[in-house]
Amino acid sequence: MSVEWTAPAVVLEVRPHGEGGAVVTLLTEEHGRHAGLAKGGSSRAQAGLWLPGNLIEARWIARLADQLGAVSGEMVHPAAALAMEDPLALALLSSACAIAADALPEREPHPRAFRALVSVIAHMAGGAGEVLADYVRWEALVLSELGYGLDLSACAVTGVREGLTHVSPRTGRAVCADAAAPYLDRLLPLPTLLLADDPGDPAGWDAGLRLTGHFLERDAFGARHRPVPEARHRLADRVAALAGDA
Repeated sequence: MSVEWTAPAVVLEVRPHGEGGAVVTLLTEEHGRHAGLAKGGSSRAQAGLWLPGNLIEARWIARLADQLGAVSGEMVHPAAALAMEDPLALALLSSACAIAADALPEREPHPRAFRALVSVIAHMAGGAGEVLADYVRWEALVLSELGYGLDLSACAVTGVREGLTHVSPRTGRAVCADAAAPYLDRLLPLPTLLLADDPGDPAGWDAGLRLTGHFLERDAFGARHRPVPEARHRLADRVAALAGDA
């Protein structure tokens, strides 16, 4: 008797293990963040399959459900290879995989986060600029899935739903322009891309990453005394440089 499943998956990370093997961490819709041992996973033949960001069809099998299990896969979309020519796209892909690998609980399904990440990866063919707003929204979704969601529905001070321009770094609640005016140095700017289906621009992407980054650092990672992944810092630095040049 064995436990087995087959599912679409995003490759999140890979670590060499033993003689040519690799421990691979995947994100799936039903099974959450799930690790498995890929026999020959470090070999030249399989190296391209197990790159972080790739979309694959994964097969996982173990004698018991709580074991590491063995994993194999077939390529569906070679996102990592396609991003190699675009440093910003590669930075985005690396950041997303690092956050999902470290922030999402093991074997706990988060289907909304999975589907949103697959959508970001699938639409990266047009370049990172096409999906950066969606990526920021994905980070906000991850915060929400972990119980640290931002409340951008209405102004925390006046209750109005229009003209929201800032967020309290303490509560994560939105603030309208009038209420924010005396406290601008203490508040985080709220880009419109987090309020609407807006592709944004470098300044908006930068503001969005600063906003989600504050709560990722304080809550999603800080609550577990872990640092935000370096890959996330590299993406933020690239986008900040873009905003500075714009």
